Amino acid sequence: MTMSTAAPVAGATVTRSTCPYCGTGCGVKITSVQGQIVDVQGDPDHPANFGRLCTKGSTLHLTAAASVTQQTRLLHPQQRLQRGAAPTPLGWDAALNLAADRLAAIIREHGPQAVAFYGSGQLLTEDYYVLNKLVKGFIGTNLLDTNSRLCMSSAVAGYKATLGADAPPACYADFDHAETMFIVGANTAWAHPILFRRIEAARAARPSQKLIVADPRRTETAEMADLYLPIRPGSDVALFHGLLHVMVREGLIDRGYIARHTTGFETLEAAVMDQPAQVYADICGIPLADLEQAARWMGGHTPTLSLYCQGLNQSTAGTDKNATLIALHLATGQIGIPGAGPFSLTGQPNAMGGREVGGMANLLSAHRDLANAAHREEVAALWGVPEVPAQPGKTAVEMFEAAARGEIKALWIACTNPAQSLPDQATVRRALERAEFVVVQEAFASTATCAYADLLLPATTWGEKDGTVTNSERRISRVRPAVPPTGEARHDWAIFTALGQRLEARLPERVAAYRPGTTTLFDYPTPESVWNEHRASTRGRDLDITGLSYALLEQQGPQQWPYPEGATRGRARLYADGRFATPDGKARFVTAAWRAPREQADADYPFVLNTGRLRDQWHGMSRTGTLGRLFGHVSEPAIELHPDDLQQQGLRDGQLLRVRSRRGEVLIPARASTGQRRGEAYIAMHWGEEFISGRGRGGQRLQGVNALTQPAFCPSSKQPELKNASIAIEAADLAWHAVFLAWLPANEALALRERLKPLADTFAFTSCVPFGREPDAQARVGVLLRVADEQAPAAERLREVAAAFGLEGHELLRYDDTARGHHRWLQVQADREGAQHLRALMLAGDTRPAAWLPALLQADHDVTELGSLLLHPGASAPVKVADAGKQICTCYNVTEPQIVAHLQHCEGSADARLASLQGALKCGTNCGSCVPTLRTLVRNTPFTESPAQAPTVVPIVEDRSDRRAA
Repeated sequence: MTMSTAAPVAGATVTRSTCPYCGTGCGVKITSVQGQIVDVQGDPDHPANFGRLCTKGSTLHLTAAASVTQQTRLLHPQQRLQRGAAPTPLGWDAALNLAADRLAAIIREHGPQAVAFYGSGQLLTEDYYVLNKLVKGFIGTNLLDTNSRLCMSSAVAGYKATLGADAPPACYADFDHAETMFIVGANTAWAHPILFRRIEAARAARPSQKLIVADPRRTETAEMADLYLPIRPGSDVALFHGLLHVMVREGLIDRGYIARHTTGFETLEAAVMDQPAQVYADICGIPLADLEQAARWMGGHTPTLSLYCQGLNQSTAGTDKNATLIALHLATGQIGIPGAGPFSLTGQPNAMGGREVGGMANLLSAHRDLANAAHREEVAALWGVPEVPAQPGKTAVEMFEAAARGEIKALWIACTNPAQSLPDQATVRRALERAEFVVVQEAFASTATCAYADLLLPATTWGEKDGTVTNSERRISRVRPAVPPTGEARHDWAIFTALGQRLEARLPERVAAYRPGTTTLFDYPTPESVWNEHRASTRGRDLDITGLSYALLEQQGPQQWPYPEGATRGRARLYADGRFATPDGKARFVTAAWRAPREQADADYPFVLNTGRLRDQWHGMSRTGTLGRLFGHVSEPAIELHPDDLQQQGLRDGQLLRVRSRRGEVLIPARASTGQRRGEAYIAMHWGEEFISGRGRGGQRLQGVNALTQPAFCPSSKQPELKNASIAIEAADLAWHAVFLAWLPANEALALRERLKPLADTFAFTSCVPFGREPDAQARVGVLLRVADEQAPAAERLREVAAAFGLEGHELLRYDDTARGHHRWLQVQADREGAQHLRALMLAGDTRPAAWLPALLQADHDVTELGSLLLHPGASAPVKVADAGKQICTCYNVTEPQIVAHLQHCEGSADARLASLQGALKCGTNCGSCVPTLRTLVRNTPFTESPAQAPTVVPIVEDRSDRRAA
């Protein structure tokens, strides 16, 4: 259960809904008062999470606070009359009429293939369904894809190639039955924290259970493993072939199951047995003994459950990786039984629901295939249109490449931020600039994509939306509104419905071609009316939900599919009878050769870049990035490198680096990490230009991590290889640095960050993040800005930035060395008792005091007795300031030094020491996201008989500036 953040209030309403973050599909209980969300709790009755929430889910109510929404939400339709100009408000009728007019004109002049739509795995199933019908049924193009292409399309292709249908066969309850769990290409502890809580509980209940983790990075998930396989990036297919080789060699496969229920094994067997197991181990870079141990556990210590995510999917060999992993389960008969199966963990909250309604360029409703003529006829008959076009649509990367070439004239983007999330950002930005008409349908005005929109349409978001989502285990949950829409926001399905109706009026020849009895495709008064039509499309399909209804979901709670008419419950596991969704009922083995990743390290680009998630952040951070507390665990952008690589390159931890790929560059501080393999690097996927930017060598604006990633994609799934790019690293060598920090009123901090964004065009490097807890006792939120450049800026520009942070007025303490470009400005205010506190500061030129001054500000330290010592030109602190270290527990703000200090005088078993730690400091007792780290600290911190006096800890902001600049 998560802690309550709001006391019971008279007149409060509690609404059951679903978390909008990862594909775990956690149930939440939203408390609202007078139209404002004030609290969120995990729903103890929801079968996905049983009341647990992670750090992100447990702070949802804070992202819905009025002080946040009024600064970040898109509140009204807006039109941009000229690219680069500020948008101006207009009414909904005018906005929709403008959109319909422009789209109709482009369709008449250039044809339907000139109009493309790009959606999101965060849309609800009802939103997806209307969008799919609008594009494929009315406009007559298959140019519809979504950011699920970046997430789950390789899993889809892998399931269909082997099992015949896009249907994960396992469920969360299988965690409790597995004897071996194999996690590959996933950092479950961070990406799916609540599922990892269930894994921890299963391991505690079954001491015999073994956990194998394969990952190039030594993540928190890997730290928990009984066997860790630090494979080379892109070697997954070789790993799975090596495992199968050992299983065949040692008689661990089930030849009876293979003969009865599969085809194609002989070809695969011959291929994997053609070379010794040592070859596979060498390709992966792991000891042969570890490869053999993993195979013995997976093939003999059964049942075996495999869990996997983007490490397999985001690859030019993504389909092959999925198919060869699934082959291990087919070869051993480990599928369709409790505790066994290949289980893909969905990245987004409704990527599964989007697949169910055919919301991608190659799919149609109810898992039908666009390439299948019979499937197209079935959908056309359901919709009452003459046909569904046969010409394949372009997938995400292809769509934006075509727009960059000028082939696509209009782009409609809904609930996603391609100017942050797609690879090869230079091409994406060129597409957005070249398109004649760009519509962004979005809840948040702060995303990078909004800057390119000719028309901005405000959409509802979590807490306001109404519909359904489907999670990783095929479980459909209701999403219910707790409060009215913010501003003039409208539901996504309603926006698509209104657009469709207006297009019908402007393109009457298409309406005339409808089948008799069909007068409109968009007669949807409610989301339930949309869902009922979707339900009808599933009859007789693998995901048949004709036995479900909104009423049943209300009465009995979330349900798994298939749930056909007449059923009393959904099916937890698929293929228990050994019959698969293929024409002959047999699963298929796919023989795929291991191929090295498309980009390889070379003399010009000697490092391999990997990307992934942070524990407390979500995607482009349009929601989580509004909360300072969620930056406590990882406070600022960084590129992680092995300490030996930094030393070999003559670089230092914290130094600002210039990172280049063949497509672009980014400036970002270095962070030493022993979890990295030598020659490899890691940047979290979240760091787009909304948080880190600057001016490149050619003067172009830097665009975050995806300026570096490559657009090459898997030929089957079309999912791009976001996990592998060759990069070069060098010191940025910028001579001038500055740091700005301030406590600001909660209703001003986010607005300040928006006003600061244009700085990216004027400095070589900028990084801007929040800090603190929202709001603190004085209703304040912190903002931290770092900038760097080749030389000091003009004094007027420096004063302008300082004034934005409140560094002005009679309470300002100043030290200036204009000749050297060094400035230290401090805003000090007295509290009611007369104590003096820092409220804002600027360190420019000489940033060495950033090692201690920010700590005084963040800790609200009384600086009354320090006086002018704060301005002393020396860099050392005039008062002892202890480094609080890394925040481990976000919920209770517990840091690593505090944890270590307690463990040093706490003896007993690992479980006893963990319990003592939780009892004393409360860390790990709320959402549990930090429990894997706590276990690692328990394991690595020895007991000391005579504990040292615990120091008084003052939090400190880590100095990420280049100290040589001083």
